[in-house]
Amino acid sequence: MTRTGIARILAAFAGLMGAAGVALAAMAAHLPDAARLGSASSMLLFHAAAVLAVLALTGRRVLHDRIGLAASCAMVIGVLLFAGDLTLRQFAGYSLFPMAAPTGGTLLIASWLVVALAAAWPPRAP
Repeated sequence: MTRTGIARILAAFAGLMGAAGVALAAMAAHLPDAARLGSASSMLLFHAAAVLAVLALTGRRVLHDRIGLAASCAMVIGVLLFAGDLTLRQFAGYSLFPMAAPTGGTLLIASWLVVALAAAWPPRAP
């Protein structure tokens, strides 16, 4: 798959993450005892915008392309683990797997460090 194809898939995931974030925010506002949904919503919304920003900076050659795409992939996986686990706990009463949310959170922290690396690493010549 080409880098453009990967970027398009990541942008589509960012759109889905944004939509899910808004939906969970609405549920958190209307359901009793839904603090987990508020946290899941925030992570989805923040990281949807971050994925789009990293893709834009990668496309503008501000960030190293492969490293920027890797950071975006890690953000998507991390937020899906984190928000997915919190949402599943809220509605089903159990988690994706033991330590899913902390694993997702750790992956999100690592992805931000990879963004820093992508900024520091010189982009390749076109």
